[in-house]
Amino acid sequence: MMEKWNLVVDVAQCNNCANCTLASLDEHVGNDFPGYAAAQSKDAKPLIDIRRNVRGTDEHMDISYMPTMCNHCDRPRCAEGADGAVVKRADGIVLIDPYKAKGRRDLVGKCPHGAIQWNEEQQLPQIWIFDAHLLDAGWQEPRCQQACPTGAFRALKVSDEHMQALVREEKLEVSRADLGTAPRVYYKNLQRMNRRFIAGSVVTMNGGTQDCLPGCTVTLLLNGAQVARTLTDWFGDFKIDGLPDQSLSYTLVLEHAEHASVQMTVQTDTGGTSIDIVALIPAAIQAAA
Repeated sequence: MMEKWNLVVDVAQCNNCANCTLASLDEHVGNDFPGYAAAQSKDAKPLIDIRRNVRGTDEHMDISYMPTMCNHCDRPRCAEGADGAVVKRADGIVLIDPYKAKGRRDLVGKCPHGAIQWNEEQQLPQIWIFDAHLLDAGWQEPRCQQACPTGAFRALKVSDEHMQALVREEKLEVSRADLGTAPRVYYKNLQRMNRRFIAGSVVTMNGGTQDCLPGCTVTLLLNGAQVARTLTDWFGDFKIDGLPDQSLSYTLVLEHAEHASVQMTVQTDTGGTSIDIVALIPAAIQAAA
C-alpha cells in the first residue's frame, strides 16, 4: 500500500509558544530550495499561523490555540486550472512550483482555507510545503514538529487505510470538512475551537461553610435524551465539551448519594457556559424541611 504524509495537530497541546512559526520562518526566509520553494522575503508572514479561541468566563475560561497551515488536500482547489503550477505528489504533499507559478497571483484566492500567501518580492504564491525538501533528504519529521516543546505535532507517513483507522480511534477531524477538499492535516481536540461547553463548580453546605463536592454525577439532557454524563473532580468542578455550536436549552441533573438531586435549565451561549456555584442540600436536611 502506498504510504502518504499526514500531519496530526493536537489543539489541547498547543500553548502558543510560536516555535513552529519561528522554525518555518527560519527555514524559509532567505533560503531557496530549488524544485520545492523560493525564498520567503524577510518581512513575510509565517506560513504556519496560530489561531486563538476563547470560551467561557472566569474560572471556567478556556483559551485554545490552533496551528494552521497548508492542508495538503487530496482535492486541492489551488491545482484547478493551475496549468501544472501546483503539483500533488504521490506521497500526499502539495507543492507550488516556484518557476511555473511565477506571477500567478490568482492562485492565492483559489485556496478556500486561506493557506496561500503572496510573495511580492518574488512575485510568487507560497505555502507551507510540509518541509518536503527535508523529508526527501531523510528527515522523519518537519521542523514544526522538531521545534514544538509540547508535542502538539505528529507527522505520519502511512497508508490511507492506516490513517483512517487512526482518525476513528483518536477521533481526529479536519478543518472545514464541508469544503470537500480532503485535507491531510488532522486535528485532535478540535472541539475546543468550534464547539461549545458547559462547566461548573458543585458545592454543598457543611456547618455553615461551602465545601467542594467531588464524585457528584452530572447528567446533561436535551429534550429528555441524555447527551453526556460525567463526575465532578476533587475540586467539585465538571466540564462537558463538544456541544453543538448553537444556542440550545439543556437540562442539567446533579446527583449524589448523600445529597438531594438538583435539576436546572442551562442555555449555552457563545463558546462556553459557566455555572459558578450549584449548591446541593444534604438529603437529610431537605427531608426534615
